[in-house]
Amino acid sequence: MKFCSSCSAPVIVQIPEGDRLPRHVCIECGTIHYQNPRIVAGCIPEWQGRVLLCRRAIEPRRGFWTLPAGFMENGETTDAAAARETFEEACARVEILGLYTLYSLPHISQVHLLYRARLLDTEFAAGEESLEVGLYDEARIPWDELAFQTVRETLRHYFADRSHGEFPVHTGEIGPAPWQRRE
Repeated sequence: MKFCSSCSAPVIVQIPEGDRLPRHVCIECGTIHYQNPRIVAGCIPEWQGRVLLCRRAIEPRRGFWTLPAGFMENGETTDAAAARETFEEACARVEILGLYTLYSLPHISQVHLLYRARLLDTEFAAGEESLEVGLYDEARIPWDELAFQTVRETLRHYFADRSHGEFPVHTGEIGPAPWQRRE
């Protein structure tokens, strides 16, 4: 950031009084520009023992499979964001059943929230961000072609929990994937 979004004056990086972290601060109006993690919301759309997956049509990880998810919009709840992303990516309508996984990804300043959801019908299709979509049972999940570790961990928990009939909330931290590491 080079200029203030409030008054267009230059900004400098400094630790504001009463803070402990460097921030972008406007030299004219004093506005502190905080940069916070972005929230990714999505879900596991369920239908008769299968889950709906999307093959990504966009980067990152174009051509790999994922659960429908994406960045939350301002003015939106996390569960509404999960339902919206599912409709945008898979043209699917869902009933959100509850939070299922919450992962911190500090290396990319993101928090991923994935919900369990029930497909309301089997009327789904690839949206603009998907090459194809499909329902998969556990044996047919393309495990080696999953786009993100958060999706892999969420599905691993889901199938293990489903065998017990209980779905507690899982939390954790996920570090960079091999394709994200800079060496």
